[in-house]
Amino acid sequence: MGYQGLTLMGLYLLGFVMALLSAAILNKILKIQSKTYFVIEMPNYKLPLIKNVALTVFEKTKSFVVEAGRIILAISILLWLMASFGPGKNFSEADAIVKSQPNSQLLSPVELENEIASYKLEHSFIGILGKSIEPAIAPLGFDWKIGIALISSFAAREVFVGTLATIYSVGNNQEETIKNRMKAERKPNGELLFNLPTGVSLMLFYAFALQCMSTLAIVKKETNGWKWPMIQLFSMTLIAYLSALIVYQILA
Repeated sequence: MGYQGLTLMGLYLLGFVMALLSAAILNKILKIQSKTYFVIEMPNYKLPLIKNVALTVFEKTKSFVVEAGRIILAISILLWLMASFGPGKNFSEADAIVKSQPNSQLLSPVELENEIASYKLEHSFIGILGKSIEPAIAPLGFDWKIGIALISSFAAREVFVGTLATIYSVGNNQEETIKNRMKAERKPNGELLFNLPTGVSLMLFYAFALQCMSTLAIVKKETNGWKWPMIQLFSMTLIAYLSALIVYQILA
């Protein structure tokens, strides 16, 4: 738990430092004639009432569940449909294809069922989409499943966890937690997928990436155009990609 807290604190400090650095760079690049001053009147701080604290917590929690929950639910349903269906014989005849492989005879019934489910998922609509972007994200330590989660999280960062939960639960009827399945996930070379280099790479990517459509909408509204939202999107995604790439290549 101590390391988790320090990691979270480190990410916050990293974001704070990068925000100051970005502001300094933009201050040199942008030629703004007018000057603005930050003026704030400090309120009288008093001990809050327990009732007010409880109401605030309830309202904030309700707002998050209603607003983000609808997005997460809608995307989870879409991802489940894309993972449950696929084109061609590779998906429709997955049982026969897997059972015809020589090593299938050495698998137990449970292992064979998992192999069939994995094969169907890989050749589903969502698997095809993930495989198409895997070459671009493989240097970061990500596979096609993480790639699908990255794409879906553009709607909201919270969708990332729900996406992985949906992908890893499709085709699996065993009473096995998603966490345990992710722990056992391996790369084609046999290495564990979710190891330290991949974890650090993933956290750094989300520390810098602009993974939220609502933020783009707000910037567009404030600037009356798509120029700055697009500049933010591409520049921050590039910084996130390069940061994750460098760290993964160093730690791997």
